[in-house]
Amino acid sequence: MARKKLSGALGVRYGFSLRERYMQVLKKRRAVYNCPRCGTGVLKRLSVGVWSCRKCDYTFAGGAYEPFTKIGEAAVRAAGVKASS
Repeated sequence: MARKKLSGALGVRYGFSLRERYMQVLKKRRAVYNCPRCGTGVLKRLSVGVWSCRKCDYTFAGGAYEPFTKIGEAAVRAAGVKASS
């Protein structure tokens, strides 16, 4: 039996490039991310752009598929705010 990919739900439809992009989005969304407050890897995506830590119950806004975006990191650098580690 053939190995099932993440885009298996799409089957042979929609073309290779769209299925590839769909797989990349799913990998980003399902990856393990660390909480910015407590540092544990238990972030959960509640809805589009809303992330919550299961351990310390810290909820914050982030990207649609990953909690920290490049534009958000640039905004923090521009504002001069130091990230809490």
